[in-house]
Amino acid sequence: MRDFHLPGRSPVFSTGGMCATSHPLGAKVAIDTLARGGNAMDAAIAGAVLLGICEPQMTGIGGDCFVLWSEPGKPVQALNGSGRSPAALDASALRDAGEATVPTYSAHAVTVPGAIDAFCHLSDTVGKIGLDAILAPTIHYAEAGVPVAPRVAFDWALETEKLQGAAREHYLLDGKIPTAGQIWRSPTQAEVLRRIAKDGRDAFYTGEIADDMIATLTALGGKHTAEDFANVACTPTDPIAGRYKDLDVVEHPPNGQGATAILMLNILAQFDIASMDPNGAQRVHIEAEAAKLAYDARDRFISDADYATRTEHMLSMDTARALAALIDPARAMESPRAVSEAVHKDTIYITVVDGDGMAVSLIYSIFHGFGSGIASDKFGILMQNRGAGFTLEAGHPNELKGGKRPMHTIIPGMIVEGGRVTIPFGVMGGAYQPNGHARFASNLSDFGMDPQAAIDAPRAFSDAGTLKVERGYSDAVRAELSEMGHTVDIPQVAIGGAQAIKIHDSGVLEGASDPRKDGCALGM
Repeated sequence: MRDFHLPGRSPVFSTGGMCATSHPLGAKVAIDTLARGGNAMDAAIAGAVLLGICEPQMTGIGGDCFVLWSEPGKPVQALNGSGRSPAALDASALRDAGEATVPTYSAHAVTVPGAIDAFCHLSDTVGKIGLDAILAPTIHYAEAGVPVAPRVAFDWALETEKLQGAAREHYLLDGKIPTAGQIWRSPTQAEVLRRIAKDGRDAFYTGEIADDMIATLTALGGKHTAEDFANVACTPTDPIAGRYKDLDVVEHPPNGQGATAILMLNILAQFDIASMDPNGAQRVHIEAEAAKLAYDARDRFISDADYATRTEHMLSMDTARALAALIDPARAMESPRAVSEAVHKDTIYITVVDGDGMAVSLIYSIFHGFGSGIASDKFGILMQNRGAGFTLEAGHPNELKGGKRPMHTIIPGMIVEGGRVTIPFGVMGGAYQPNGHARFASNLSDFGMDPQAAIDAPRAFSDAGTLKVERGYSDAVRAELSEMGHTVDIPQVAIGGAQAIKIHDSGVLEGASDPRKDGCALGM
């Protein structure tokens, strides 16, 4: 139990249903959907689509999604709602043009959005109330507008410089950055959703709406065609899982980076994390070193499932043991790629649980803040830049090819205990997500934290040579980490954001929501 003398959040308890997400209105709409007779899938989609209006810098209908869901007595199911690169685009063309990486804010970084196809599919096959009812709240709020929340305003100000062309007209207010409390609306997106509600996924992937996206992208040099959009199709997949002490952690398979989280947990399992101070330097150091090695493996192997050949290698405990042996408990490594070569030679999230026990873990993103910065001229559909996740390295499993899915950072998760889903959860924050999954599971298992405490706890993340350490850690911890050889920095933005729901044996639902975001957990 938390100390009520100190600022913090209490867990939220209910029995009829629960949603936890990053914006209160998204949570409210999800709960309202349950009250209208929808199931957890209906509610998750309704809340997620609305988050594209509440948090347009984070997600939107020009993005991708991954989904895990379960029903009592049935195995966890997974759906890949990520899009592909244009069929006519190839790494060789960009290499010949002198590019070393896919230009982050170019049309070449824009993969065809897959989320709408996935949402329509899930509404038809899993949901109960129909797409028109699911989309109605977002259509209303897109037209009426929503007040800009504090964290959203903070992010908006940081990311506005990426907006280009029509995106500046659609995502600024009279040319200025919206501030907290101002009303932001998108009547053009309301019209898009109205057409999808009436005619399904074809309204988005063919005809005027698709033509608007294609014309905008081709004017910027993109290779996108009507056929690329018409051919979008989500893919049912089989989840992957790893065991950390008393928990089974279920993840989405590649092209998502869930295998990275499992590898990191397997590395951490080689150390006595539970004996360490949960907020001390030693734990931060071991976790940072494990992350370096796990992310190096990710960058080598994770790609479109049709090209990924080393997933079993990443999930193997033998691989984890060999990598753990490379960690010096007292000193930071400089180059994980150099030391691990011998071993490897051969950002929104929403979770909903309904009264019948269906649990949904859904993550939905446009990648970087405001994605590619490119919005379609007429309808203002902000396009993701997931193609920046490809490499241009010839022969690499994740090399850019036409019609291929890139390596993705977004991953939904579920905790399973005794064969039963007990916690659907997710951690936002781009590259941080596998590290966040590992830390969440460790906080639960090693330190007995409840989900809210596990989310509230301070975070650190080794990223591009810098160990980012939140202000929740003491100066003494930062000094000790510096002495170990880490380059320590306090990040400008809090690291990630997480949501979770614990399903107790009694049927009581316990919701937890990250104070680093504007959202909350709501029950009914």
